[in-house]
Amino acid sequence: MIKHIVLWKLHDHADGHDKKENALRVKRALENMRGKVEGLLSLEFGINQLPGDQAYDISLLCEFTDWTALESYRVHPLHQSVIELLNKVRSHRIVVDYEI
Repeated sequence: MIKHIVLWKLHDHADGHDKKENALRVKRALENMRGKVEGLLSLEFGINQLPGDQAYDISLLCEFTDWTALESYRVHPLHQSVIELLNKVRSHRIVVDYEI
């Protein structure tokens, strides 16, 4: 099983929306992928509740069957649309992928 973890910092205002609205837009877009991407076993999205200098605004934790499923997710049209949105609203991104 592959774990895919991503954290993003969002701009205060971007793409005509404030940070909170953009977090919810990203959440809806990501959750729309449930059951539509082969090999995506689980998807958990979180909005940070305790802001701070080192805190990121939103997080994603996914589990995939294997590395091939993760690669299929990366090029999936639904994921590409999420990337397009995130490129408009995020300021920073960090990611880690590992096998368990």
